[in-house]
This record gives sequence, structure tokens and C-alpha cells, in this order.
Amino acid sequence: MTYTPPKVWTWDAESGGKFANINRPIAGATHDKDREIGRHPHQLYSLATPNGVKVTIMFEELLAAGHTDAEYDAWLINIQEGDQFSSGFVEVNPNSKIPALFDETNGVRIFESGAILLYLAEKFGAFLPTDPKARVETLNWLFWLQGSAPYLGGGFGHFYAYAPEKFEYPINRFAMETKRQLDVLDRRLAEAKYLGGDDYSIADMATFPWYGALVQNQVYEAAEFLDVASYKNVNRWVDDIAARPAVVRGKMVNKAWGDEDQQLRERHDASDFDTQTWDKIKPVDAE
Repeated sequence: MTYTPPKVWTWDAESGGKFANINRPIAGATHDKDREIGRHPHQLYSLATPNGVKVTIMFEELLAAGHTDAEYDAWLINIQEGDQFSSGFVEVNPNSKIPALFDETNGVRIFESGAILLYLAEKFGAFLPTDPKARVETLNWLFWLQGSAPYLGGGFGHFYAYAPEKFEYPINRFAMETKRQLDVLDRRLAEAKYLGGDDYSIADMATFPWYGALVQNQVYEAAEFLDVASYKNVNRWVDDIAARPAVVRGKMVNKAWGDEDQQLRERHDASDFDTQTWDKIKPVDAE
């Protein structure tokens, strides 16, 4: 059936789809709730989606590299329940998207995952080259990811996995773009070990949670459909990064689904990975 757009679009709250209950055409808070504040310098409000995982990987990598001042509290924001529309969250991120970070040491709020990675890299002098050419190349790929991932998630992922009905045109359109992006990555990783060059950087931390999850068939169940195994250099890069202990930890933080021993719903201390996973603290009446 062909759709004819009206002259003026109006909001249909019953539009359907997995995230229809939280999507709306207006900004701002829907309810009052102060943001939670822990004892560490950095307060992260997030969920273990690909955008959220970028930042928790960065924090865990910083700590693994000896930057003890990078300690953080990670608070779970349940986007299906609308936590991102609380007044406290909106004060940190007026766009009501995870992740959002508040630096208690200087009173700075940082939102948008790429901005958070860049902020932390510059604050700690880590995972961003100082050589001008290497720095620019790293930033090229960081911003490539920030512009490309919406086509993967909001485009391909939405129409292939989440839309209430499947239509050939949008699936083909975004499958083609996703495969083009995978080819871009594959060609880059044929000439360099990491996206920025010889060294692991925030460009890899930003890109891995999206395209790594796709290649590992952890999102959209589309690995076979997209023939991800054919991108040999991407697969090599994914395997390399996935094996990093800080990446393993970062993927667990603010996770509220999947294997219970891999869910660290809140993170307030390094010891929480051993003592506070959901399999250990799950209430007896929890679903």
C-alpha cells in the first residue's frame, strides 16, 4: 500500500514498533527525579546499548592503564521505562539519550557518546595520539562512526529487526548502506591494525560496540543476512578487541539482559564485577 503523507504531520502515539512507547516528538522531562550521585569523580548514567558500552569500555581501559582518577559510578537508565525523561537526567542531557556523564570534579556535563570519549581522552591524555597526523586520523574515524552508526541502528536495525512490519525497500536500502560501511572498515583495517593506525584508540572503542556486535551476531540476528564473515579484516579486529579484559568488563556494566553473570546493572567499585552481578544479587521475586 502506498503512503501519501499529509500536509501537516501529527503524532500518532500508536505507530507501533519496539520503541513506540518511548518515542515522542517533544523534548524535556516527563517526571521529577533527582539524579543519583555516588562517591567517585565521574557519574555515568547509561545502559549497555552500543552507545553506552563505548563509554564503559573507555572507563575500564583508563583504569586498566593506571588512571586511578578515572573511577566512576555507573547508574542504570532503563530507557524502556522512561528513566531518560527524568528531570535529573534531562539536566545532564537535554536530548534524553544515553549515555550522559557528569564530572563532579569540575561541574561539567557531557552528553553524546563521542563527546564523552573525546572529553575523557583529553582529560587523561590517553587513547588519543598527540602526533597531529595520527590524532586527526583517529578523530576521522571517531566522527565517521558517529555519523555512520545511525544508519546501522536506526536504519538497518530498525527496519530489519524492530519495525512492526517488514518492507523490502527500507531493508534493502539500509542493508546496502550497512554492507558499504563494513567494506569501508574492512579496507581500512587491511592497511592498519586499528582504525587510527598502529595504536588502539577511542576510535576503536566507539566503533567496536556497534560493528563488533553485528559481526558477532549479538544484535539484530543479521550476521548471515549481511554475510559478515566475508569481511576478514573486520573480523580480525573484532576478535582482537573482544579479547581485551577491559572490554569484557565494559560490556557488563549497566547491562540488564542476557546471562545473569554478565549483568552488572550498577557499577560503583572494581570489586562489583566479582560480587554484584545479577546472578549474585537478584531478588527472589525479580522477573
